[in-house]
Amino acid sequence: MKLGFVSDSLGAMSLEDMLDNAARMGVSGVEVNTCGWSTAPHFDLRTMLGDAGARKAYQTAFADRGLEIISLNANGNPLHPTDPVQAEGLKDTIRVAGAMGIKTVCTMSGLPAGNANDTMPNWVVSSWPPETQEILRYQWDEKLIPFWTEIASLARENGVERIALELHGNQCVYNVPSLRRLREAVGPMIGANLDPSHLFWMGADPLVAAEALGDAIYHVHAKDTLLNAPVQATTSLLENGSLMDIPARSWSYITLGFGHGEEWWRQFCYRLKMAGYDGWLSIEHEDVLLNSLEGLEKSVALLQGVMPGKPADYKPQDI
Repeated sequence: MKLGFVSDSLGAMSLEDMLDNAARMGVSGVEVNTCGWSTAPHFDLRTMLGDAGARKAYQTAFADRGLEIISLNANGNPLHPTDPVQAEGLKDTIRVAGAMGIKTVCTMSGLPAGNANDTMPNWVVSSWPPETQEILRYQWDEKLIPFWTEIASLARENGVERIALELHGNQCVYNVPSLRRLREAVGPMIGANLDPSHLFWMGADPLVAAEALGDAIYHVHAKDTLLNAPVQATTSLLENGSLMDIPARSWSYITLGFGHGEEWWRQFCYRLKMAGYDGWLSIEHEDVLLNSLEGLEKSVALLQGVMPGKPADYKPQDI
């Protein structure tokens, strides 16, 4: 496995300072945010789309520091019913990735409206009342599957080999069954970006999810979640309070090791190996209580201590 982080983890820094810190911390690469819910402070998508010289200079800035571009990340809602900019950003990100020889694009599945007349996305999390089933039918059959069939074709045309969908709340694809369903409909271009932090707050087990996904894991975000049991006891894990008010929330994103300890992350890395995954662990730092650089440094140190970095070579002796 190789270690890196998401560029927005140090979003307040310049590109040069962010890359210098990456090299100093001893990671191997950076996953670059391009659009969507990110202001993309380290990547000008429009410029990169039309300027081969800018693309080359950008890649040189990484190579000169011994770093790789892990993937491009276009996280947003590409199926938003009234904001087509997010879908276009994803498409342009795929085109730029192809031009730069980057094989993996990270994004989210998207969440359409509940019917053709709605103007807001609608996330169905229960099977009742009965209208939920009509919402799901509309979202999957009329929006999700046609959109991702088109996107998979665009990716193939541009030489992108993997689209890693983050299993995330408020998206149609948010757990193992929904990822499998879309993958079966669209094909192996679609895989999972397995981020344990989201599975924690949705009540799933990332260790079991890793085994269940197997070769459908295309990318891994390393992010932790604090489950605040005293608050959860009265509010449940269905939380819509401010992300900035950690004491009041039933769960919060947090620096690696502060929600789940080193032993858990050791097990997670091993379960990924058991599932056949030997790719990137990309830290996504979103802890609002810790300094970004300090939190990222602590996360890097934790994973450097537990992740396998070399190929296995043990075999029993011939006796």
